[in-house]
Amino acid sequence: MTRAVLADDETHLLDHLRHQLATAWPELEIVATAHNGDEALRHILEQRPDVAFLDIRMPGRTGLEVARAVAPDTRVVFVTAFDQYAVEAFTTSAVDYLVKPVTMDRLLDCVRRLRTMPAIAADELRRLLDQLQSAPTPARLDWLRVGAGDTTRLVAVDEVLYFRADNKYTTAVTADREHLLRLTIRDLEEGLDDKQFWRIHRGIIVNASAVEDARRDLRGRYVLRIRGRRETLRTSEAYAHLFRHM
Repeated sequence: MTRAVLADDETHLLDHLRHQLATAWPELEIVATAHNGDEALRHILEQRPDVAFLDIRMPGRTGLEVARAVAPDTRVVFVTAFDQYAVEAFTTSAVDYLVKPVTMDRLLDCVRRLRTMPAIAADELRRLLDQLQSAPTPARLDWLRVGAGDTTRLVAVDEVLYFRADNKYTTAVTADREHLLRLTIRDLEEGLDDKQFWRIHRGIIVNASAVEDARRDLRGRYVLRIRGRRETLRTSEAYAHLFRHM
């Protein structure tokens, strides 16, 4: 029986992948799960699984650092929010990658590769990891793909007034509507221009150009009025410094 370790610091995404694998690869035995890179490496060294599904961005060691430390007989599948992380070599090597949100079709293709392709040699794995490590920083997002049934719409990122965390998804709020994105706000943040989009709370990122004014409350936080919207947004104390000199 094939054995696997799963690692992702987002618990709901970890559970989602586990449930998908139960359908796509029912005979796969998941021997351990981890929520950070150090924990993932410990499980892999102890369990010696056939496959490790590793989120690239995790607390502690990254997925890349974990992959460097494991034996080559453990097949590595990277899980990432943006496909700019993946290099072209992955499409022809024994190392694979999955882009969040992971679709069943893509997962089935990954499972087929894992079942049929031989284990990768240690020197080849290191070459691929070096190539990925030195890959350019992911390009900034210009467009968001928003799905509704069988229809996909493109929404310009500049039109978004703010993003709000919504469980394992993120809501993108524009002047006239709200769009549900199948990404966590943490993963989305990586593709945003941090000079334009400011995190003001653990679950909110605001387009700075959409802030009409910021009013300080008695606790030192700020209440923001957003252009074109009736609701206000409140900063957490950790991010109040962004508005002290407005």
